[in-house]
Amino acid sequence: MGKIHVLDEHLANQIAAGEVVERPASVVKELVENAVDAGATSIDITIEEGGLSLIRVQDNGGGIEPEDMETAFQRHATSKLLSDRDLFRIASLGFRGEALPSIAAVARVECVSASGDSGLGRRIRMEGGQLTADEHAGCSQGTDMTVRDLFFNTPARLKYMKSIQTELGHISDYIYRIALAHPGIAFSLTHNGGSLLRTSGTGDRLQVIAAVYGTGTAKAMLPLRGEHADYELNGYISKPELTRASRSALTTVVNGRYIRSFAVQSSLLAAYHTLLPINRFPVAVLEIGMHPGLVDVNVHPSKMEVRFSKEAELKAFVEETARAALGGRRHIPGPESGRGERSGPVYRQEQLRFHQPEPGFAGMPAADPAAGAGAETAAASAPAAGSAPPRTDGALGSASASARKGPPPGSVAAGPWRAPAAQPPAVPPDAAQRLYAPAAGAFGAAGWRESAAAGYAASPADPAGTPSPPDAAASNSAAAAADSAPSLPVAAAAGASASPPPELAPDPAVPAAGGAPAADAAGFPELSWVGQLHGTYLIAQNEEGMYLIDQHAAHERINYEYYYRKFGEVSGESQPLLLPFTLEYTSADALQLVERLPLLAEAGVELEPFGPQSFLVRSHPHWFPKGREQELVEEMADWALREKRAVDIAKLREEAAILCSCKASIKANDRLSREEGETLLARLAACAQPYTCPHGRPILVHISVYQLEKMFKRVMS
Repeated sequence: MGKIHVLDEHLANQIAAGEVVERPASVVKELVENAVDAGATSIDITIEEGGLSLIRVQDNGGGIEPEDMETAFQRHATSKLLSDRDLFRIASLGFRGEALPSIAAVARVECVSASGDSGLGRRIRMEGGQLTADEHAGCSQGTDMTVRDLFFNTPARLKYMKSIQTELGHISDYIYRIALAHPGIAFSLTHNGGSLLRTSGTGDRLQVIAAVYGTGTAKAMLPLRGEHADYELNGYISKPELTRASRSALTTVVNGRYIRSFAVQSSLLAAYHTLLPINRFPVAVLEIGMHPGLVDVNVHPSKMEVRFSKEAELKAFVEETARAALGGRRHIPGPESGRGERSGPVYRQEQLRFHQPEPGFAGMPAADPAAGAGAETAAASAPAAGSAPPRTDGALGSASASARKGPPPGSVAAGPWRAPAAQPPAVPPDAAQRLYAPAAGAFGAAGWRESAAAGYAASPADPAGTPSPPDAAASNSAAAAADSAPSLPVAAAAGASASPPPELAPDPAVPAAGGAPAADAAGFPELSWVGQLHGTYLIAQNEEGMYLIDQHAAHERINYEYYYRKFGEVSGESQPLLLPFTLEYTSADALQLVERLPLLAEAGVELEPFGPQSFLVRSHPHWFPKGREQELVEEMADWALREKRAVDIAKLREEAAILCSCKASIKANDRLSREEGETLLARLAACAQPYTCPHGRPILVHISVYQLEKMFKRVMS
């Protein structure tokens, strides 16, 4: 007697249920996808006890014809595929015809549906895959699916279910994704009587993002849009200051289907390269439209994984579009980011100043120390050349009254804050070298000071580029009185008077190769030096408010762009060593490193095998930070060993540039003089991407004038 036989339909459905119905979230997914395919504009999901007790999905879609009700619960019964050709151009979310019979095989199911607005429909009940009731019922157009006692007849499956909160988390996560994928459908999710999600269905995806992640997140999103010969991309990505600890907030939608795609996610993260801290991820909703023939969704039972026929082109398109959305924007975080602007009328308190301001500010010329109080008062009341006329807004009386009486001694007429009067900066002759590239051998705190403090006593040049006659005495006295001199405008330092030679100008290839979007030159704020805080943060200002700059992160970004360019120009710049130093590894690591010696050689590091476990370092780039050469070569070799996947020269260039930039940068608690701080700000303004360090940490944060005034209760809004 033969041993092979055909399984009965009930047992086959239970086996299929093991593939399709993994947990309550799988049931919700299948039923909601059927509702979306039916053209519903409103879908309500009701859950009890994490879905194990009750799952109910109600929609207002096209419904099921009365004669099709029983057929819908048979295996491989579907209205979405008619021939084998349709399998290669799937436009619906469901198509296999396995969901309903699989669910009915392991639960008690009731389906009430009507395909018209006559108010008359049909109700059937299934229990363990068997039909128990079939009758007419009154209902509105649409379908009402109720699933009770999931896995009641498969206790082994029920035993391995997680806690109620875990199962509810899987359900809510999917509903959030499908709501983001279909903003034109009104979704509601209720668990044990409590509302977890409710969307309006207006088609505005930003409103859905606000409903899912909160209004603060929605305010920090950037629109994304791009077109390609084969693809169309829409959605939102978060600003770099808004991050999450995992990839859980990355949502990818292809032709209306939520999928998991490592290729698309990695392309998006590549666009954020050096804009995000390590192990931090953005919030993103990417909707990709393409011809159904370019994607295969029939590769996994859950239909959550797909295969693209032009994956390389899609990855490049996603990265390029995301980089364009991030580029040209100021990525400067601040307190209450996104909520720091006025939204209505503001009451502003009168501004009275009872201290002597620094000389050089608008409306307050430098006072003559030999002059008496009367002269000081007269000088204070007289408008400075180029300053704004006296205020006539009534804050301290009319302009004529102010001129007639004059302000009290030691005070200044109230008025809005104005930037210091523009003064040509004192730029040394070698400013271009120091502003755009580290000076040779000038690394660390000592070298930084030697590089920055040398030339600020040199003769200044006017903004038009015409040098003034040298006056060493005047320049030295100006440098000595740095605290009373006007701040150095960064724009002038980086402008025509200190234009770099071509070989030292910022390399336009650095952002593209390094992965960071190029900053708009006009977008970076003009900053004036104020001081230093705790030997770690620089304080700067402009008319928009106050800025805090992390001096190590700023110097690291400057050095990174310099070293990245230098690693790309290694030919003829290696330094042969008279006394090579030795690196030692295990036998296994040595064999692996031998295969990657050509990559290190392309980066300018020449290693020669010296025995079974040792290598001699014969040469390295001569511009390596002095005293750090062996440490950097060891770290480059260790990184090449740690990278298990294929290593290319671009990745090695970048990692080496990051290593060099970190080692060569000034550190926290390094005290900087005014001239050193201004040099650092000028060099930062010349960077291609001056907002984050190579590790993704922010370089500067902004506190607006409005935020400061609000903290001090000077405005009421």
